[in-house]
Amino acid sequence: MSETKKVVEAVDLSKPAGEGMVRVTFLPEGRTVEFPFDTLPYEGHGLPMSFLDVAENYDIFLDHACGGVCACTTCHLHVKEGAQGISEAEDLELDRMETAADIQLNSRLGCQAVIEKPGTYVVEIPKWNRNYVQEGKPAHGPGA
Repeated sequence: MSETKKVVEAVDLSKPAGEGMVRVTFLPEGRTVEFPFDTLPYEGHGLPMSFLDVAENYDIFLDHACGGVCACTTCHLHVKEGAQGISEAEDLELDRMETAADIQLNSRLGCQAVIEKPGTYVVEIPKWNRNYVQEGKPAHGPGA
């Protein structure tokens, strides 16, 4: 883990994201982060500016057993808002998603879905895909 994680400031959800800003809400935690577009330091997890990259920069737990190289589906999430502002799924991701449980029309791999423009994004980690206990990972979820 990087020692240069972003400091999370409270986001005023009563106002829209500012000009040139990216706002991402991770459900079910309800954690929202906001930052100027294309300013995140790349942590090497998933593609740069992917939802996994955002999660890693802000200490939000999004499981990624393969290290974010599109070799598993543990970072599977559902894009609830903002799909028009993220990259199209490429063949490698589409092939991998065929092995994911309960695939939906809004399913994406967090390591491959790249935020391509400022805006508001809401993603949900499916209940069946939340790994609350994993060696070396933070304790999240019930009883944490």
